[in-house]
Amino acid sequence: MPIIDLRSDTVTQPTPGMREAMQAAELGDDVYGEDPTVNRLEHYLAAELGFEAALFVPTGTMSNLLGLMAHCARGDEYIVGQQAHTYKYEGGGAAVLGSIQPQPIEGEADGSLDLDKIEAAIKQDDFHFARTRLLALENTMQGKVLPQAYLQAARELTTRRGLALHLDGARLYNAAVKLGVPARQITQYFDSVSVCLSKGLGAPVGSVLCGSAELIGRARRLRKMVGGGMRQAGMLAAAGLYALEHQVQRLADDHANAERLAAGLRELGYAVEPVQTNMVYVAVGEQAGALQAFCAARGIKLSAAPRLRMVTHLDIAAADIEQVIAAFAAFRVS
Repeated sequence: MPIIDLRSDTVTQPTPGMREAMQAAELGDDVYGEDPTVNRLEHYLAAELGFEAALFVPTGTMSNLLGLMAHCARGDEYIVGQQAHTYKYEGGGAAVLGSIQPQPIEGEADGSLDLDKIEAAIKQDDFHFARTRLLALENTMQGKVLPQAYLQAARELTTRRGLALHLDGARLYNAAVKLGVPARQITQYFDSVSVCLSKGLGAPVGSVLCGSAELIGRARRLRKMVGGGMRQAGMLAAAGLYALEHQVQRLADDHANAERLAAGLRELGYAVEPVQTNMVYVAVGEQAGALQAFCAARGIKLSAAPRLRMVTHLDIAAADIEQVIAAFAAFRVS
């Protein structure tokens, strides 16, 4: 039975063209800085997003960790959303490995952090307190796109208060495609950006941290420290390059499939949150476990949660969406 996997956009398989690019990649030892394909990926993305330098790393978790540690010293603090990936889903790495204190703030319904709450959370220059050094935002945030005007206001706030601004841009290109703008129009407001290649873009592995040459120099040393130095990594970098060159604009297909899924479920009477990009959130309550099992028997993989998240991606076709809607309809009358 063909599997329709809606748990995340991390489950994508490399496309035939991507596999060919990986096979043909020119290789060297990246720890020595000699892998030409890694170097090309780093130069490409730094230029694409408007930064001086970039660093290829195995995972988005590592990319964010290196960004936070490159900005903050031991005893410093970063302000972040309660539901943000860097705070909630990355094992507490900033605190455990970087000795950086997080100051979480509850997020708003649109995925943003209230700027007044951010400003109120900035600590006084007093030895009783951790030193507030950084604000970390996420875009998209649970599928929601942060507006350009909001990003500009956040930049103005951090500049005025002497903070750096980091973006967890795991799904940066989903946001750019939704807004219909080049990705650098989003990243222009940030001092550092982490871009994941293995989500909607469809590469099997890898993320890239972008920033100033000085910041990336610090991050490169930290990458070695936490075990992220890779050798002939060009095969992985080639997949990322292929994704950036061939699989950005097709993200609009994922967004359209998510919209269709949301509309179909609403027609069935399910409570579905507004959809902006490739994530559909449905309220299923105590039926989450039963729904997961029901769909699994029909070749549909879901996560079990009262607020159920389904994520469309390049391995989900329009016909798959109709099968999922039919399964939800059958479950509702079962």
